[in-house]
Amino acid sequence: AQLHAQLPGWTTPKVIRGLVTRWPLVAAATRSAQAAVDHLKQFDHGTLPVTATTAPPEAQGRVFYNADMRGFNFRREQIPLKVVLDTLLKYAPAPALPSIYVASTTLDSFLPGFRQTNALELGVDDPLASIWIGNRSRIAAHQDVPDNLACVAAGRRRVTLFPPSQVGNLYIGPLDFTPAGQAVSLVDFAAPDLVRFPRFSAALAHAQVAELGPGDAVFIPSL
Repeated sequence: AQLHAQLPGWTTPKVIRGLVTRWPLVAAATRSAQAAVDHLKQFDHGTLPVTATTAPPEAQGRVFYNADMRGFNFRREQIPLKVVLDTLLKYAPAPALPSIYVASTTLDSFLPGFRQTNALELGVDDPLASIWIGNRSRIAAHQDVPDNLACVAAGRRRVTLFPPSQVGNLYIGPLDFTPAGQAVSLVDFAAPDLVRFPRFSAALAHAQVAELGPGDAVFIPSL
Protein backbone atom coordinates (compact mmCIF):
# COMPACT_ATOMS: atom_id res chain seq x y z
CA ALA A 1 0.00 0.00 0.00
CA GLN A 2 2.82 2.40 0.81
CA LEU A 3 4.49 1.74 -2.56
CA HIS A 4 1.16 2.20 -4.33
CA ALA A 5 0.76 5.62 -2.74
CA GLN A 6 4.30 6.93 -3.19
CA LEU A 7 5.83 5.51 -6.37
CA PRO A 8 4.27 7.93 -8.90
CA GLY A 9 5.61 10.92 -6.95
CA TRP A 10 9.17 9.76 -6.29
CA THR A 11 11.90 11.85 -7.92
CA THR A 12 15.04 10.47 -6.24
CA PRO A 13 16.52 6.96 -6.26
CA LYS A 14 15.37 4.64 -3.51
CA VAL A 15 16.41 1.13 -2.47
CA ILE A 16 13.49 -0.98 -1.23
CA ARG A 17 14.75 -4.03 0.64
CA GLY A 18 12.64 -7.16 0.46
CA LEU A 19 9.98 -5.67 -1.81
CA VAL A 20 9.42 -8.88 -3.79
CA THR A 21 10.60 -11.55 -1.36
CA ARG A 22 7.17 -13.18 -1.58
CA TRP A 23 7.49 -13.79 -5.31
CA PRO A 24 7.48 -17.53 -6.14
CA LEU A 25 10.47 -16.89 -8.42
CA VAL A 26 12.48 -15.47 -5.53
CA ALA A 27 11.59 -18.49 -3.39
CA ALA A 28 12.60 -20.83 -6.20
CA ALA A 29 15.90 -19.03 -6.79
CA THR A 30 16.67 -19.22 -3.07
CA ARG A 31 16.42 -23.00 -3.33
CA SER A 32 18.62 -23.37 -6.43
CA ALA A 33 19.36 -22.07 -9.91
CA GLN A 34 17.64 -25.16 -11.32
CA ALA A 35 14.48 -24.34 -9.38
CA ALA A 36 14.52 -20.76 -10.73
CA VAL A 37 14.90 -22.08 -14.29
CA ASP A 38 12.05 -24.53 -13.75
CA HIS A 39 9.82 -21.71 -12.52
CA LEU A 40 10.52 -19.62 -15.63
CA LYS A 41 10.05 -22.54 -18.01
CA GLN A 42 6.47 -23.14 -16.90
CA PHE A 43 5.51 -19.79 -18.49
CA ASP A 44 7.56 -20.21 -21.68
CA HIS A 45 5.21 -21.01 -24.57
CA GLY A 46 8.23 -21.53 -26.83
CA THR A 47 6.81 -19.80 -29.89
CA LEU A 48 8.94 -16.62 -29.74
CA PRO A 49 12.75 -16.68 -29.60
CA VAL A 50 14.44 -14.19 -27.32
CA THR A 51 17.38 -11.98 -28.25
CA ALA A 52 20.46 -13.23 -26.43
CA THR A 53 23.64 -11.16 -26.24
CA THR A 54 26.78 -13.24 -25.81
CA ALA A 55 30.35 -12.12 -25.14
CA PRO A 56 33.47 -14.31 -24.80
CA PRO A 57 35.10 -15.01 -21.41
CA GLU A 58 37.90 -12.52 -22.11
CA ALA A 59 35.33 -9.70 -22.06
CA GLN A 60 34.92 -10.42 -18.32
CA GLY A 61 31.23 -9.72 -18.57
CA ARG A 62 31.60 -6.24 -20.07
CA VAL A 63 29.15 -5.78 -22.95
CA PHE A 64 30.81 -3.00 -24.93
CA TYR A 65 32.58 -1.83 -28.07
CA ASN A 66 35.57 -3.66 -29.50
CA ALA A 67 39.10 -2.26 -29.20
CA ASP A 68 38.94 0.12 -32.19
CA MET A 69 35.35 1.28 -31.51
CA ARG A 70 34.30 0.19 -35.01
CA GLY A 71 32.28 -2.74 -33.76
CA PHE A 72 31.27 -4.53 -30.59
CA ASN A 73 32.73 -7.28 -28.41
CA PHE A 74 29.50 -9.30 -28.45
CA ARG A 75 27.04 -10.88 -30.83
CA ARG A 76 23.28 -11.22 -30.76
CA GLU A 77 21.29 -14.32 -31.60
CA GLN A 78 17.62 -15.25 -31.73
CA ILE A 79 17.38 -18.31 -29.47
CA PRO A 80 14.54 -20.15 -27.71
CA LEU A 81 14.40 -19.09 -24.07
CA LYS A 82 14.63 -22.74 -22.97
CA VAL A 83 18.02 -23.01 -24.71
CA VAL A 84 19.26 -19.85 -23.00
CA LEU A 85 18.21 -21.11 -19.56
CA ASP A 86 19.76 -24.54 -20.10
CA THR A 87 22.99 -22.94 -21.35
CA LEU A 88 23.21 -20.71 -18.28
CA LEU A 89 22.93 -23.80 -16.06
CA LYS A 90 25.50 -25.64 -18.16
CA TYR A 91 28.12 -22.89 -17.83
CA ALA A 92 27.44 -22.04 -14.19
CA PRO A 93 30.29 -24.21 -12.78
CA ALA A 94 32.86 -23.05 -15.37
CA PRO A 95 35.80 -20.96 -14.04
CA ALA A 96 35.77 -18.63 -17.09
CA LEU A 97 32.26 -17.89 -18.27
CA PRO A 98 31.02 -16.43 -21.51
CA SER A 99 28.55 -13.66 -20.78
CA ILE A 100 24.97 -14.52 -21.70
CA TYR A 101 22.47 -11.70 -21.39
CA VAL A 102 18.80 -11.50 -22.34
CA ALA A 103 17.71 -7.89 -21.89
CA SER A 104 14.39 -6.05 -21.66
CA THR A 105 12.13 -8.92 -22.71
CA THR A 106 8.42 -8.14 -22.41
CA LEU A 107 6.87 -10.47 -19.84
CA ASP A 108 3.35 -10.65 -21.24
CA SER A 109 4.64 -11.56 -24.72
CA PHE A 110 7.34 -14.04 -23.80
CA LEU A 111 6.30 -15.38 -20.38
CA PRO A 112 2.51 -14.99 -20.22
CA GLY A 113 1.18 -15.59 -16.73
CA PHE A 114 4.46 -14.76 -15.00
CA ARG A 115 3.35 -11.27 -14.02
CA GLN A 116 0.15 -12.57 -12.46
CA THR A 117 2.01 -15.22 -10.44
CA ASN A 118 4.78 -12.82 -9.41
CA ALA A 119 2.60 -9.78 -8.87
CA LEU A 120 3.49 -6.25 -7.82
CA GLU A 121 1.01 -3.41 -7.54
CA LEU A 122 2.73 -0.20 -8.66
CA GLY A 123 -0.11 2.28 -8.56
CA VAL A 124 0.43 3.36 -12.19
CA ASP A 125 -1.65 2.58 -15.26
CA ASP A 126 -0.44 -0.15 -17.62
CA PRO A 127 3.28 -0.29 -16.64
CA LEU A 128 5.69 -1.93 -19.07
CA ALA A 129 6.93 -5.11 -17.35
CA SER A 130 10.10 -6.70 -18.69
CA ILE A 131 12.61 -9.31 -17.56
CA TRP A 132 16.41 -9.45 -17.74
CA ILE A 133 18.09 -12.86 -17.50
CA GLY A 134 21.77 -13.69 -17.55
CA ASN A 135 24.96 -14.53 -15.78
CA ARG A 136 27.74 -12.09 -14.91
CA SER A 137 27.48 -9.02 -17.12
CA ARG A 138 28.48 -5.37 -16.92
CA ILE A 139 26.41 -2.82 -18.81
CA ALA A 140 27.78 0.68 -19.49
CA ALA A 141 26.09 3.63 -17.83
CA HIS A 142 23.22 5.04 -19.90
CA GLN A 143 20.00 7.02 -19.48
CA ASP A 144 16.44 5.71 -19.58
CA VAL A 145 13.60 8.19 -20.12
CA PRO A 146 10.89 6.30 -18.16
CA ASP A 147 10.99 5.83 -14.40
CA ASN A 148 12.18 2.31 -13.58
CA LEU A 149 11.63 -0.05 -10.68
CA ALA A 150 14.23 -2.81 -10.97
CA CYS A 151 13.56 -5.92 -8.89
CA VAL A 152 16.14 -8.66 -8.29
CA ALA A 153 14.72 -12.18 -8.17
CA ALA A 154 17.92 -14.26 -8.37
CA GLY A 155 21.61 -13.62 -7.84
CA ARG A 156 22.78 -10.12 -7.09
CA ARG A 157 23.04 -6.81 -8.87
CA ARG A 158 25.09 -3.66 -8.35
CA VAL A 159 23.59 -0.44 -9.69
CA THR A 160 25.60 2.80 -9.94
CA LEU A 161 23.47 5.92 -10.42
CA PHE A 162 24.40 9.50 -11.27
CA PRO A 163 22.26 12.64 -11.32
CA PRO A 164 21.62 13.99 -14.84
CA SER A 165 23.90 16.95 -14.05
CA GLN A 166 26.90 14.60 -14.24
CA VAL A 167 26.38 13.54 -17.85
CA GLY A 168 29.25 15.81 -18.93
CA ASN A 169 31.64 13.91 -16.67
CA LEU A 170 30.67 10.43 -17.89
CA TYR A 171 32.32 10.67 -21.34
CA ILE A 172 29.39 9.62 -23.49
CA GLY A 173 30.24 7.69 -26.66
CA PRO A 174 28.82 7.94 -30.18
CA LEU A 175 25.16 8.88 -30.45
CA ASP A 176 24.62 7.11 -33.78
CA PHE A 177 26.53 3.87 -33.13
CA THR A 178 25.58 2.32 -29.82
CA PRO A 179 25.60 -1.15 -28.23
CA ALA A 180 21.84 -1.21 -27.60
CA GLY A 181 20.24 1.91 -29.04
CA GLN A 182 21.29 4.35 -26.31
CA ALA A 183 24.50 6.31 -26.00
CA VAL A 184 26.69 4.93 -23.20
CA SER A 185 29.56 6.02 -20.99
CA LEU A 186 32.96 4.97 -22.31
CA VAL A 187 34.36 4.59 -18.79
CA ASP A 188 34.94 1.08 -17.45
CA PHE A 189 33.60 1.44 -13.92
CA ALA A 190 35.51 -1.65 -12.78
CA ALA A 191 38.83 -0.06 -13.79
CA PRO A 192 38.35 3.64 -14.61
CA ASP A 193 41.19 5.23 -16.61
CA LEU A 194 41.41 8.65 -14.97
CA VAL A 195 44.20 9.75 -17.31
CA ARG A 196 41.94 9.32 -20.31
CA PHE A 197 38.76 10.29 -18.45
CA PRO A 198 39.86 12.72 -15.71
CA ARG A 199 36.44 14.28 -15.09
CA PHE A 200 35.02 10.89 -14.13
CA SER A 201 36.42 11.40 -10.62
CA ALA A 202 34.02 14.34 -10.25
CA ALA A 203 31.13 12.13 -11.36
CA LEU A 204 32.12 9.52 -8.79
CA ALA A 205 31.75 12.10 -6.04
CA HIS A 206 28.04 12.25 -6.91
CA ALA A 207 27.53 8.51 -7.51
CA GLN A 208 25.06 6.39 -5.57
CA VAL A 209 25.75 2.66 -5.48
CA ALA A 210 23.19 0.02 -4.50
CA GLU A 211 23.99 -3.64 -3.86
CA LEU A 212 20.84 -5.69 -4.35
CA GLY A 213 20.06 -9.29 -3.48
CA PRO A 214 17.06 -11.56 -4.13
CA GLY A 215 13.84 -9.76 -3.23
CA ASP A 216 15.36 -6.28 -3.26
CA ALA A 217 14.39 -3.46 -5.62
CA VAL A 218 15.67 -0.05 -6.63
CA PHE A 219 13.61 2.84 -7.97
CA ILE A 220 15.50 4.72 -10.72
CA PRO A 221 13.91 8.03 -11.71
CA SER A 222 13.82 9.25 -15.31
CA LEU A 223 17.31 10.03 -16.67
